[in-house]
Amino acid sequence: MHRIPRGIVDEQVARTKFTLVRHPPAAELRELVEYYWLLRWDLTEPHVQRVLPNLSVHVTFFPGTTAVHGPMRDVFTYRLEGRVHGIAARWRPGCFRPFLNAPVRTVAGRSVDVTEIFGANAADVATRIRNARTDEEMITAIDNLLMACRRPVTTAGRAAAEAVETIAADAGITRVTHLAAATGVSVRALQRLFAEHVGSTPKQAIRIYRLDEAARVLAAEPAPDYAGLATRLGYSDQPHFIRDFRAVTGRSPGAFSRSAHDPMPDNGNGRRE
Repeated sequence: MHRIPRGIVDEQVARTKFTLVRHPPAAELRELVEYYWLLRWDLTEPHVQRVLPNLSVHVTFFPGTTAVHGPMRDVFTYRLEGRVHGIAARWRPGCFRPFLNAPVRTVAGRSVDVTEIFGANAADVATRIRNARTDEEMITAIDNLLMACRRPVTTAGRAAAEAVETIAADAGITRVTHLAAATGVSVRALQRLFAEHVGSTPKQAIRIYRLDEAARVLAAEPAPDYAGLATRLGYSDQPHFIRDFRAVTGRSPGAFSRSAHDPMPDNGNGRRE
């Protein structure tokens, strides 16, 4: 399986605010769904969690957010408050197109009610999940819904998924021409394939994955080599890397690194609150 993007920003703080568990879907769904993520929190004060962009469609069952969320190209935030539990399915990039009546690009960066895609039965599933006492009850409810609605991945969808996996597996792919050479698919054909089945351009997909790799390095190394990292990820200079990283994550690489190694809140400009 290809590398899963990091997702959570400020992991040290996040661990004190909620519990996140991943669980595989039913075997019949594994070509479509990467995993389920189960989230629980019990907070006396609200917490705003920032999440890095990714190319997956997420089908979520949480109070107030029972929805299908399209691929996100920029960092987004989620407000956690009260006592809540829920579950979501993270789709393999490229594999959600059969559930839509339009290209995946039409839901990129936005959300639609889950009943629009999965029918009225999804509302009953949301109620069962809301009333569930165990993780197993939530998993069974979402498994049953998705298996009842399951549709096969098309040949084009599988090609799109494999192209995304190629980007994820090879950090040396920093340009669309590199991806075209690696997959044997022309640049123009990749652009059409990604618009229809992934919801982004190939260039945007490469940018998301290489900046995700940067986030991994910054979180793992207390004193990262910023210039070396920029070069390794295909940037012509460090300032270009910094601008790109800030545009996607909302923070400079330095602020992101400090927040990963210091659990005190960071306002995004490198200053502690």
